[in-house]
Amino acid sequence: MEKILNYINGELVAPARGNFLDNYNPAEGKVYSLIPDSDEADVAKAAAAAKNAFAQWSVRPAQERSAILLKLADLIDRDLEALALAESIDNGKPVSLARRLDIPRASANIRFFATAILHSATETHSTDAEAINYTVHSPIGVAGCISPWNLPLYLFTWKIAPALAAGCTVVGKPSELTPMTAFLFSKLCIAAGLPAGVLNIVHGLGAKAGQAIIEHPDVAVISFTGGTVTGRKIAETAAPLFKKLSLELGGKNPNIVFADCDFEKAVSTSLQSSFSNQGEICLCGSRILVERSLYEKFVDEFVKRTKALTVGDPLEDKTVLGALVSEGHKQKVLSYIALAQHEGGKILAGGREVKLSGRCAGGYFVEPTVIVGLDQQCRTNQEEIFGPVVTIMSFDTEEEAIAYANATPYGLSATLWTENLKRAHRVSAAVKSGILWVNCWLFRDLRTPFGGMKQSGMGREGGWDALKFFVEVKNVCIKL
Repeated sequence: MEKILNYINGELVAPARGNFLDNYNPAEGKVYSLIPDSDEADVAKAAAAAKNAFAQWSVRPAQERSAILLKLADLIDRDLEALALAESIDNGKPVSLARRLDIPRASANIRFFATAILHSATETHSTDAEAINYTVHSPIGVAGCISPWNLPLYLFTWKIAPALAAGCTVVGKPSELTPMTAFLFSKLCIAAGLPAGVLNIVHGLGAKAGQAIIEHPDVAVISFTGGTVTGRKIAETAAPLFKKLSLELGGKNPNIVFADCDFEKAVSTSLQSSFSNQGEICLCGSRILVERSLYEKFVDEFVKRTKALTVGDPLEDKTVLGALVSEGHKQKVLSYIALAQHEGGKILAGGREVKLSGRCAGGYFVEPTVIVGLDQQCRTNQEEIFGPVVTIMSFDTEEEAIAYANATPYGLSATLWTENLKRAHRVSAAVKSGILWVNCWLFRDLRTPFGGMKQSGMGREGGWDALKFFVEVKNVCIKL
C-alpha cells in the first residue's frame, strides 16, 4: 500500500512522528493508501524551510520565477491522464470530469500567474512638482495555503500559484480526504527544479497540521478555502495575530429562472450546475427559483432529465455522478434529504443511496435528488448540503425573486436566466453575491475577482487581486 509523503525543503519525507492515516477510495469504500498524520513538528520544519528559501526566492527575477512555474505547468499537461485518474480514485469524481476540468485548470492556474508577473506595473504620482511618490510591491513572506477536498489539485494550485509567482514561499496543506494529486504534484515540483523550501506540502488533519500552520509565527498570511465553520475558527485564531486572511467559504447559491429565459439552455445548464461533481462544488446552484408561469414546465423537464443521469463507477466514461468523498459526507447528505421530508418537502427524483455491484459495491453513492414544497426559511434551504440535492421553488415578481435569493446567510454566487437585458442588470445589482452568472454557469475568466459576501468569506482571489494579496504595499515619497 502506497505511503504518501510530505514535501519539505525539496524532499519527500515521512511525518516526524511516523504516524499515518488511512486514505479511502470513495468509489470502493476501501483504504488504498496512507497519508501522513502530521503535526506541529512537521509544520515547524516546513515553515523553517520556507523562511530560509524566502530570502532567495523573493528577490529572484520575475522572468526566472515565471520560467520555473511554466515548466511545472508543462509537466502537469504531460501527466494529464495519470493525474486525472489519481484525482478520480482519490475523490470519487468521474475521471472524465477530472480529465476535462480539474487537471487542465490546475495547469491554467499556474500559467496565468506565471505570465501575469511579467506584466505588472506600479503607480507613480508627481506632487505639485515638489515630490515624486512611487509604490513598491514586496512579497509578504511565508504563506499558509489550505485547500479543500472537492477540487483538489485545481484549488491547491489556485492558491499556491499566485503566492509563488508573487515571490512568497509556501507551506501548503491539501485536504486529508484527497491528498494524492498534491503528493504527485510534489514530485513534479522536484522535476521542474523548484528550489528547495519554496513550496512545502504538509499532509494531515486540519485540527493538527492545519491549525499549526495558522498559529505558526513565521506564517504571515493565510489563504483558506473550505467550510464556513472552519473559516470562523481560522479567523478567531489568526485575527488576534494580525495575519492577513483570505477566506473562501460556503455557499447556498440561488439559480433564478425567469419565464423569458432560453428554456433549453436554462434547463440543461441548471442540471449541470446542480449535479456537477456530485454537487460537491461551492458554486453549485442548490436553490432553483422559477417564475410561476414557467414553474410546472421547468420542474417536469428538470426531473425527467435528472432521472436519466447515470450514477456509477467513476472510471467509466458514461458515468455522470460518481461517489461522494467519504462515508461521513454521504451520511450528512442523506440526513439532509430526511430533514427535507420532515420539513414538508416532496422528493420528485432521487432521495436514496445507490448500491452498485462489483468493484463499487461498497462505495459512497447517492442519487441526484430534486425536492419541492419547501419554504425559504427551512433548514434545507438555509444550510449548505454540498451534495447532489436541489430544491425548486416558485416566485411571482422580480422583487420576490431577489428577496428569496438574498434570504440565506451566504452570498458566494448566483445564476440568472433571462433574455431581458435591463432585468439582468437590475437583478445582478440587487443580489448579494460575489459572482453573478447571467445565462451561463461556471464560465470563468481568471482575470476576474473571485469570492463571496456575508458568510461566504472575505477577500478576493483571481487576477491581480490574488497577486496583491500576497504582497505588502509600500509608498516611497522623494522630495525633489
